[in-house]
Amino acid sequence: MSKRIIDESEAIPETLRERDQWVCWREAERDGKPTKIPVTPGGGGFASSTESDTWASFEIALEYTETAHADGVGFVFTDDDPIVGIDLDDCRDPETGDVDERALDIIGRLDSYTEVSPSGTGYHVLISGELPNGRNRRGSVELYDTARFFTVTGDHVDRTPTRVVRRQDALVAIHREYVQDTDTESASDPEQRGGADEESPTTGAADVNVDLEDEDLLERARNASNGEKFERLWNGNTVGYDSQSEADMALCCLLAFWTGGDRTQMEQLFRQSGLLREKWDEVHYADGSTYGEKTIERAIATTSEFYDPNGGADTADDTRDGASPDVGAADSERSRAYLAEKNRILSERVDELEATLAEKTEQTDALEAEIERLTDKLATRGQEEESQGEHVSTASKNNDESEPSSMLNRFFGGGSE
Repeated sequence: MSKRIIDESEAIPETLRERDQWVCWREAERDGKPTKIPVTPGGGGFASSTESDTWASFEIALEYTETAHADGVGFVFTDDDPIVGIDLDDCRDPETGDVDERALDIIGRLDSYTEVSPSGTGYHVLISGELPNGRNRRGSVELYDTARFFTVTGDHVDRTPTRVVRRQDALVAIHREYVQDTDTESASDPEQRGGADEESPTTGAADVNVDLEDEDLLERARNASNGEKFERLWNGNTVGYDSQSEADMALCCLLAFWTGGDRTQMEQLFRQSGLLREKWDEVHYADGSTYGEKTIERAIATTSEFYDPNGGADTADDTRDGASPDVGAADSERSRAYLAEKNRILSERVDELEATLAEKTEQTDALEAEIERLTDKLATRGQEEESQGEHVSTASKNNDESEPSSMLNRFFGGGSE
């Protein structure tokens, strides 16, 4: 790997540069594999992602990369900042620049500052948000928001924002789809869904056929307990949302509830709303899907309960996660809920252990590198002292040889007055 020193500091978003949460790193080999050792800027010792006195400003860290003791800079995530890092490994061909569809999907949906990783085989995406509970890694996708550091290269990816953008809805969806365990497999099993003969053509959609005309559906949505929220979104009011994309998702989730997850009806209703814009029909994904199609798809996938004309629920906000008004098998529902909760607790414990192991591994790598550095330093000092000792010995020998001659001269009265 070539040394990656940032040429233009302006390439790094100011949101990151203004924080004194920077370390340096140098590459070392462990068990035949390269690893990155966090280094304290200016000091050269081991830097810890949990000890702020080992961090420095961006300028100091960048300046230290000009020395032989660091290969690059890194940003430390803490509980005091809203920054979340998404690490996508082994998804880019460094020779051709080709990217796999999974990475394109994640980068496109996050739509925030993105750069190529030091190896050239992956990407780092930095957003503002809150990382959901549960696992933070699966396969080559990892999410971090505290007690870790991210290598930063400044190798910005074209057509992605140059700033860190808040993307909470997208983060939640990506965490659920790519990282967190779900019960989607069991939920889609016909035997687990009231004995249906075949699966619904719309993943996550309700088994109950709502079959409401558009005007009737809109009237019920406006008169529901969360009708004011629906009316604001329907009229194109995005107040309370960080972006229109989040407002789009919120309205689609409400439409998913009222239509029973009917994609066609959701599409035609959204087009009547005040949120419709040109972006809705733009192709944003490698599979040819438009922004609107993916928004509807994700809204259906995140909706856990749908409107039942024969039931009591009249608002999407009042539904409970995991509940389903048209399923009568309470024991089966409780069993799934128990297993889901047990799985969540075990996943959190695994994440804690993995994070602890990663921290200990970093410390071990750093200590081994420090021991090697000190050993080399001691060896060099030993050689210098040995060389100095030989010089002193030679000088002493010369003095010893000349001393008898001087004594004889003094004894016999020789020498000049």
